[in-house]
Amino acid sequence: MQARLNGRPARAIALPAAPRLAPRAAGQIILGVDPSLRGTGYGVIKLAKPFPETLAHGTISCPATWPHSRCLARISQTLREVLREYQPTVCAIEGLFFAQNLKTAIIMGEARGAAMAAIAEAGLDIYEIAPRKVKLAIVGYGAAQKLAVAKMVQRLLNLAKPPAPDAADALALALAHAQENLRNGLTPLKRV
Repeated sequence: MQARLNGRPARAIALPAAPRLAPRAAGQIILGVDPSLRGTGYGVIKLAKPFPETLAHGTISCPATWPHSRCLARISQTLREVLREYQPTVCAIEGLFFAQNLKTAIIMGEARGAAMAAIAEAGLDIYEIAPRKVKLAIVGYGAAQKLAVAKMVQRLLNLAKPPAPDAADALALALAHAQENLRNGLTPLKRV
């Protein structure tokens, strides 16, 4: 700031760091969900000092041969199991995107609905975060590629290897929620 006041150019901004935690946030468990009919990603992190820790992450995969109803049931069932095992206190889910293909948008909405219904049944607050905002928070660039997101998630959570793309997106959602929550104090999308 002093450099700008003196007329000197500011230095380049460093890569985003793992969120530092306020005392009230420590111990909170966040579920991140990246919904998709054939590959819903999920990630569970626990806010701990000085940096968050990963409790679980994975992809709920459904073969192309399965009917939509079977995929939706599997998404709900798996998320219920994750909710029971890790007892998250809040959920961050990827916000809607604008699809040019109406059929794709409807299918994505169905998967999102199946995930949100299971999460709402557990009584969690659900926060929606736009995909570009997640990438900006994690990578520092709103149009970042999936690989860049996975590598930054690996770095921020100190993982041995980058998570699978859908799981990395879900962990990125949880991390972005932690950062945003500490900054602004969010209100939930929906509480049931």
